Amino acid sequence: MPITTEPLPTAFLLAVCGALLALSVLFSRASGRFGIPVALLFLGVGMAAGSDGPGGIAFDNYGFAFRLGTVALVLILFDGGLNTPLAAIHAALKPAAVLATVGVVATAALMGAAAHFIFGFGWTQALLLGAIVSSTDAAAVFSVLRGSGLHLKRRVGTTLELESGLNDPMAVILTTGLTHTLASGKPPGWDLAVEAVVQMGV
Repeated sequence: MPITTEPLPTAFLLAVCGALLALSVLFSRASGRFGIPVALLFLGVGMAAGSDGPGGIAFDNYGFAFRLGTVALVLILFDGGLNTPLAAIHAALKPAAVLATVGVVATAALMGAAAHFIFGFGWTQALLLGAIVSSTDAAAVFSVLRGSGLHLKRRVGTTLELESGLNDPMAVILTTGLTHTLASGKPPGWDLAVEAVVQMGV
């Protein structure tokens, strides 16, 4: 970019980032008042600002978006870990682990069956769709439990928080395995189950 065009591009970039941050702060306060998950409001801001929304901001750097999302997830899980007492983790670890593994598989199977019988997807595509939506989002769970005024029993709330932070590996393993199965043209079989067990063990 020629030097003569500056400082307008930088000023425009800073103004857009500042406006998006200001909207995010306003929506964060609104979410606490109305009990709406802040992650849902952030998604709305992003969609409105994107290339298909009124904002018209074109962004297709998927590598940067992936890295930024990974850093954000690390910070979310770190914050959740700091605010969860160690004694509560010991009490809720077993049910959370079962929900994060068996629960994710069961959810993927139920969603896959619904996609197959209701919408007519093939079994592999249906199970892949189920695997993609099978895990709960840690940011949404933390936001709802801490900002919506819900009063759950301590063990139930801790179990939900732990499960939302632990369930991503199983969902990723299922999604990756079913994607390879779909690409190879083979129907899903017991080899996928064995691979999932091996990956979780590793």
